[in-house]
Amino acid sequence: MRTFFALALFTACSFASTAQTRLPSTLVQTMEGKKVDTKTFHNNGKPMIVNFWATWCAPCKRELSTIAEKYDTWQEETGVKLIAVSIDDARSMARVAPYVNGQAWDYEVYLDPNGDLKRALNVNNVPHTFLIDGAGNIVYQHNNYEPGDENELYAKVKALVAKK
Repeated sequence: MRTFFALALFTACSFASTAQTRLPSTLVQTMEGKKVDTKTFHNNGKPMIVNFWATWCAPCKRELSTIAEKYDTWQEETGVKLIAVSIDDARSMARVAPYVNGQAWDYEVYLDPNGDLKRALNVNNVPHTFLIDGAGNIVYQHNNYEPGDENELYAKVKALVAKK
């Protein structure tokens, strides 16, 4: 029995170490319907935040709205860029543009209606946030949202910028 648990632990650790460390190349689309390859996402060597959300997800909307209040300061201090990726499917993606247009979000917003990027990054529920360093490596991820999580995220962004 111990051997089984040791093998299971080894396998889990091995899988974790080979997990996706960079943003994969998949197609998403703009709110206007233009296809965009995620390999083109960049921020000129500065950190990026990629946040998966949905119009039907209240914690997602709270997180993005809370960050929006501080985003200008975050950009001034660190140059970070936030990309919001909606996982709304074909039935609900028509709600994304009207919702986003009614918000004070200064983010790039993309749609992942087929869930290709979501699957490639093993996103099981939203909100799910990834922090990507200036070299394109995923250095942190967080699932769900509680008030104050944005402060932890920003502390990680500042730490990345301080390393340069």
